[in-house]
Amino acid sequence: MHCPRCHAESRDGAKFCEDCGSRLAVRCSSCGSEVSVGKRFCGTCGHPIDHGPTEPRLAARIALDGEHKLVTVLFCDIVNSTGLAERLGAEQMHTLLNRFFERALSEVHRYEGTINQFLGDGFMALFGAPVPHEDHARRAVLAAFGIQQAIGERAEVKAVNGEALTLRMGLNTGPVVAGTIGDQLRTDYTAVGDTTNLAARLQQLAEPGTILVSDTTARLVTGDVEMDALGAFQIKGKTDSIQGYRVTAIRPRRSSRHGFEHRNLSAFVGRDRELRTLHELLGLAEGGQGQLVGIVGEAGVGKSRLVHEFRRSLTERRATFQEVHCFSYDRAVPYLPLIDLVRDGAQITPRDSTDVAVTRVRRTLEELGLEADVHAPFLLRLLGIDEGTERLAALTPDRIKSGIFEALCQMTLMSSKKRPIVILAEDLHT
Repeated sequence: MHCPRCHAESRDGAKFCEDCGSRLAVRCSSCGSEVSVGKRFCGTCGHPIDHGPTEPRLAARIALDGEHKLVTVLFCDIVNSTGLAERLGAEQMHTLLNRFFERALSEVHRYEGTINQFLGDGFMALFGAPVPHEDHARRAVLAAFGIQQAIGERAEVKAVNGEALTLRMGLNTGPVVAGTIGDQLRTDYTAVGDTTNLAARLQQLAEPGTILVSDTTARLVTGDVEMDALGAFQIKGKTDSIQGYRVTAIRPRRSSRHGFEHRNLSAFVGRDRELRTLHELLGLAEGGQGQLVGIVGEAGVGKSRLVHEFRRSLTERRATFQEVHCFSYDRAVPYLPLIDLVRDGAQITPRDSTDVAVTRVRRTLEELGLEADVHAPFLLRLLGIDEGTERLAALTPDRIKSGIFEALCQMTLMSSKKRPIVILAEDLHT
């Protein structure tokens, strides 16, 4: 079997590439089913499979010379693994570690990170190299939180006696020298530098069951996660103390405003015509003529800044601004941008329980003059909630799909009658 990431050949039965650690399977973007490597169509729904470009993913297994990279480094290990192994025995401990690494690697690879070192009862992962991402800090923290959730919630990542694993993680962002290291018998892609050393130290300082990040990483993920400031840490070998932050929760999906709220912006110039066009189109929408606008341009030309200035200029106008986001690592989740719309419209947060989510969906529909008993089951199904969707069991998948879109259309239409709605769909190309 050949790896879709680096094209290396792995033995039959392997679940992960033995050269780069990538999972030897892809998922259908339509239904989310797992598809074997090399297959062109999904065996569940028949949808064409896009295996993606291979160039940014260790193409052709080219050995890279050391180069300077800005990355985020994640260290993760199991707390008190020695005592756990003594209580469980070698065989049970081996089984438990396999389950742990399978779940952890799945989260790292979801956010296109690279496992470059296994450390017995833990590992080191890189985000931003060798696969470059401008949001590598966010991906790393989301992966860490995902690992924490996956290990804590899944029964299969527990010993026979029910004993669960406790993890601790440390993350740091900064420059490294990244590249292959070793000889012809063994080569690894790794990162060398003070950034890596500090991430390892933070992992050692983290309390059991927590994620500890440096101030550099914290600044880059402000707005994406909730954190508690832990004050200064004195790191062995470093003269200056380091500010540490404990990640406590993931915030609702990132707003385009995030990148501008904490920066001193330069004067907005050279986009008067584009900004004026957006306001003219909004005027048509306010008059009942719906508009569809595409903003296209090379990276760095100012697309997000234009949207930011447009949104800021709407503070004196009666308009509702909603956002949906398309991240490459969320392609396996069907209808995720639409889920964002429902959550935003019903004011559902990630911390809300199922009962709260059901109540808010029904209340939102009723406030818009829609029949909650008719539309709520479809919206709840879209959100992945089973409660209140019992009557959908008798419907075909096509009927459920049409019901979901009808409920979304009615919800948006009735909302727009109260005030115009501006929906921003960011990064559709991903």
